[in-house]
Amino acid sequence: MSNDAPLSGSALTITAAGYTAEIASVGASLRTLRYEGRDLVVPFDADEVRPAFRGAVLAPWPNRVVDGRYTFGGQEHELALTEPKRHHALHGLVAWTDFRTVSHEPDRAVLATTVAAQEGYPFRVEVLVAFHLDADGLHTTITGTNTGGAAAPWGTGPHPYLVGGAGRVDDWTLTLPAARVLEVTEDRLAPTGLADVHDAFDLRTPTPIGDRFIDHAFTDFDRDDAGTATIVLTAADGHGVRVAFGPECPWVQVHTADHVVPEYHRAGLAVEPMTCAPDAFNAGADAGLVVLEPGASHAASWTIAAV
Repeated sequence: MSNDAPLSGSALTITAAGYTAEIASVGASLRTLRYEGRDLVVPFDADEVRPAFRGAVLAPWPNRVVDGRYTFGGQEHELALTEPKRHHALHGLVAWTDFRTVSHEPDRAVLATTVAAQEGYPFRVEVLVAFHLDADGLHTTITGTNTGGAAAPWGTGPHPYLVGGAGRVDDWTLTLPAARVLEVTEDRLAPTGLADVHDAFDLRTPTPIGDRFIDHAFTDFDRDDAGTATIVLTAADGHGVRVAFGPECPWVQVHTADHVVPEYHRAGLAVEPMTCAPDAFNAGADAGLVVLEPGASHAASWTIAAV
C-alpha cells in the first residue's frame, strides 16, 4: 500500500445490476454497498479508521474467545485481549490486516492474506475473500486454507451493519427466523447456554425493533429446500435489505449497535452470519468449530441484497 493511500487501505470498486460496492483492503472491509443509490450498509469514509468493525472480515474466529484462553490439540493457548473491558479476544486476527488484491474485475474482486503462526494461535492459514455482484446482490465467500503442518481451529464471518432505510434501528422491522438464542452474561456477554427464543428475542415474524437491545447469537434457522436462511430488515416504506446464508453458517450474531459514540449509536443493525458460535474455540464441535487439517480448506458464503 502506498504512502498516499487512504487510511482504510487500497480501494476497490465493483458494480453490477444497479449495485455498487466499495471494498477497503484493511480488513477486506465492505466500506459501502448501495443499490440504485440507496445505502444497504452503514458506510464509512475511505480516509478514516474503520469504526466499530464495520464490514470487516472476522477470522480465524468471529465474535469472542472468553478470557482469550482455549485448549486445542491438548495444548493451552492464550490470545491477546483485544476487548479489554470485557476481557476477551475479539473478532479474530485479520480485521486490521492490509489484504493484498488477487484480482479485480468490474463486478468482482478477490483479496487475500495469511494468518501467520503466532503466540496464542500457532497455526498458519491463508484467508481468501471473494466479492461478486450480480442482479441477486453482493455475494461474499471467505475460504480458509491450512498451509501449516498441524491441524488448526477455524471460524469466520462478516461484520456488516445493515441499513433498513430512513431513520435508525428503532424505526425498522426485523424478520429473524431462528428458533434458539445463545444466552450471555449481562456484563461480559460470555455464553451461558442455549434457550428457545422468547420475549424480545422471538423475531420469527416481522417485528418492529423499537428500543430492544440485542447483542446475541441465534441458531436453528428456518431454511428453504436448498438450506438457505434469510434475515430481512425493512423500513416503514417496505424497502430494506436482506442477508441470505447457507448451512455452512449455522449461527448469526445480531447487534442493535448500542454505542457510546452518538453517531454510531443504533445507526445500523449488525447481522453477522458465522460458521461457529461465540467462544467456539472453547465449546468445540458442538458450537460449530471447524478443524482444518493440513492442506484442507473451508468456505462459507452469504449474500446481501436490496428488498
